[in-house]
Amino acid sequence: MWWYPVDVPLVLASGSPRRRSILEMVGIPFEQVVSGVTETPMDAPPSEVVRHWAVEKAKRVLPRSKGRPVLGADTMVVLDGDLLGKPGDGREAAEMLGRLSGRTHSVFGGVAVFWPERGMSIIFHEETRVTFRILDETEIAEYVETGEPMDKAGAYAIQGLGALLVDGMEGCFFNVMGLPVSRLALEFREYLYRGRT
Repeated sequence: MWWYPVDVPLVLASGSPRRRSILEMVGIPFEQVVSGVTETPMDAPPSEVVRHWAVEKAKRVLPRSKGRPVLGADTMVVLDGDLLGKPGDGREAAEMLGRLSGRTHSVFGGVAVFWPERGMSIIFHEETRVTFRILDETEIAEYVETGEPMDKAGAYAIQGLGALLVDGMEGCFFNVMGLPVSRLALEFREYLYRGRT
């Protein structure tokens, strides 16, 4: 694999089906191990929060990595300084979507990769700006009825029907989906290259 030039699989410290799909799409061999980390509110900028939880997830799984690189990731949707997490029910999902309607919000993605055997410690974050078109109440209700918003931060899935809600985007699409894989590839390869110089 040209951007993953090692012969051991990655350990994905997450149960996210979106992150799994991204790694499968780019052909990276991996094992998925759920970290079990419980995220709690933090009084810090979103960029720090997502890095913190990415690190905590990777560290939790590291003892079970069997000498393989461990990838932790975290994603936050932020509007007007407020974190929009996963909605608890349909009413909350509709409220979130109503707030996002016709507005631009930020999606922050944090990434941590630890591989002690290679001395690797990579920690970074990405921010993507997403603009929704104006949505009417009927459209919001019909989208909520599909069930898609219910386990998604911000109550939408950019890779699913939620794509129909988006008017524009600035930044990495895959960051919104759950993992900024292009930046991850760059950081991973650059670290290994530095290690050979």
